[in-house]
Amino acid sequence: MSKLNTLTIAEARDALRKGDVTALELTEACLSAIDGAGALNAFVHKTPELAIERAKAADARLKAGDAPAMCGIPIGIKDLFCTEHVPSQAASRILGGFQPEYESTVSAQLRDAGAVMLGKLNMDEFAMGSSNETSCYGNAVNPWRRGDDATPLTPGGSSGGSAAAVAADLCLGATGTDTGGSIRQPAAFTGTVGIKPTYGRCSRWGIIAFASSLDQAGPMTRTVHDAAIMLGAMCGHDPRDSTSADIAVPDFEAALSGDIRGKKIGIPREYRMDGMPGAIEKLWSEGTEMLRDAGAEIIDIALPHTKYALPAYYVIAPAEASSNLARYDGVRYGHRAKLGPGDGITEMYEKTRAEGFGPEVQRRVMIGTYVLSAGFYDAYYNRARKVRALIKRDFEQVFAQGVDAILTPATPSAAFGLGDMADADPVRMYLNDVFTVTVNLAGLPGIALPAGLDEQGLPLGLQLIGQPWNEADLLNTAHVLEKAAGFVSKPAQWW
Repeated sequence: MSKLNTLTIAEARDALRKGDVTALELTEACLSAIDGAGALNAFVHKTPELAIERAKAADARLKAGDAPAMCGIPIGIKDLFCTEHVPSQAASRILGGFQPEYESTVSAQLRDAGAVMLGKLNMDEFAMGSSNETSCYGNAVNPWRRGDDATPLTPGGSSGGSAAAVAADLCLGATGTDTGGSIRQPAAFTGTVGIKPTYGRCSRWGIIAFASSLDQAGPMTRTVHDAAIMLGAMCGHDPRDSTSADIAVPDFEAALSGDIRGKKIGIPREYRMDGMPGAIEKLWSEGTEMLRDAGAEIIDIALPHTKYALPAYYVIAPAEASSNLARYDGVRYGHRAKLGPGDGITEMYEKTRAEGFGPEVQRRVMIGTYVLSAGFYDAYYNRARKVRALIKRDFEQVFAQGVDAILTPATPSAAFGLGDMADADPVRMYLNDVFTVTVNLAGLPGIALPAGLDEQGLPLGLQLIGQPWNEADLLNTAHVLEKAAGFVSKPAQWW
């Protein structure tokens, strides 16, 4: 058998059930790979003792014949998920030393399914970023490189550590969260698969909040098949989350029939942006032909309010962030600034937040506070909410016409160099989300999968957007596209 840490979730599950390998062997292979990959800075809190303990428990379960699909599978958990007695910092100094006494619903469901947590993964601070450069742990690094060029590249953000860990075979799958593209953009940058399910499909309870009406957890894996297996273990109704939908979770794996004959795939004309790189345009065109060859009907569609999506998103998300992050004040938990003589409660709030939050988080909190202020609430926040409703209606009208899924590029470029945008206008960084934010604003499921390489040998991804609550159909369409694209490239190991 090949290196155990390079197995897919589906391959590992089958090998575990046959007795060809043990969960302990799988886990030890991943722990060894993690120890040798410090240069990637993907894992920021390692939990080897806990991993060994859970692997042994998984082996006992497998022996007893009581083994769900994820039993014994080694995974990484994004640092945004609260994990009992394990540091959960959201990559922020303000939560330094925070070890929750509880487990997030998603990570608890994976744990209860027998998955083995290897540790916590790097990310942008409070999930605010598109390059994993705002983390208090330092940058996560993409395992891919441009040919022989040693320039370190971004793995994308905010789930950059998750993407890098899966791409570098440090774990078989990882959790991510997606507020405006934070699962799908890193997946595209690292040649991996990432799905953001319908808003409400996965519980948000125990996930440190960024923008509550947009945040959604999802899996990051090597294949669409693996995404279907892992997503099934992550979903389900949770009464502790008021936005969690009480809707039955289908068998996503069973839905992978590989047949999309007669399905209608929409190609939105508004996603043809000026200055789009030729490689992205070509990939999109090739992906369209692959779906046509598989028997799908290709339809030109209009999503007229797409051009307003980024401005609306960057009003709504910071507004919700400024409200959610008000709780970090140095009073109850996390970092507290040292106070000087004569300092009172106001000075404690100010100093704590100035020391604890990084520049990007501070920027978004200030934007959010501004757009929610009395004089500007109607001019900015209420107007953005109305635009959001129009974007949602665009998708509803397209789906009402019988369109089953929408095909778009996942990102406007391949992975860029770390530091390339450090001194640029922040809006340049925000433009990375141009193809992904509409999905969050409308609450829809979206999946990114690798479909080719650019001229420098870097992976490029395509995005499929599905109907609400129809992840099963979306995964099947992605499965067909994945097979047709035949993407098997891996980064050359340099770390």
